[in-house]
Amino acid sequence: MKSTYKALTKAEEDIMHILWKLEHAFVKDIVDEMPDPKPHYNTVSTIIKILEDKGFVSHQEFGKANRYYALIYKDDYSKKTMIQFVSKYFEGSFSNMFSFFAKDNNISASELESILEELKKNDSVK
Repeated sequence: MKSTYKALTKAEEDIMHILWKLEHAFVKDIVDEMPDPKPHYNTVSTIIKILEDKGFVSHQEFGKANRYYALIYKDDYSKKTMIQFVSKYFEGSFSNMFSFFAKDNNISASELESILEELKKNDSVK
C-alpha cells in the first residue's frame, strides 16, 4: 500500500474507516455500514471517487459495479494524522500533549507509566 498522505474531510475519513474494516466493499456495503440517517448512495459514491483521486482508494470492476479497497494502511494514516495533530496543537511536542491531558485528568499516572513502558520496549527493539 502507498504511504501518500493528504488531509481527509470528516466524511472521507468515515468512509475510510469502513473500508479499513470491510477491506473490500461496494458502495451499497459502505452505505449499509454507515449510521442513521444514512447518506444517499450518490453522495457516498462521489466521496469514494474523491478518495480515489486523492490516492487513498482504488477499485476492481465487476460488470457495471465497482468494489473498492483502501490503498493506505490505517496505521500509516493514524500515525501521520497524530503527528500533524501534535504539530498543530502542541508545538510538535508529545510531552506537551501528555501534559495537557494529564492536567485535565484525561490521562492517569498509571496510563502514563504504561505509555513509558511501551516506549522503553520500542527503544530496546530498535
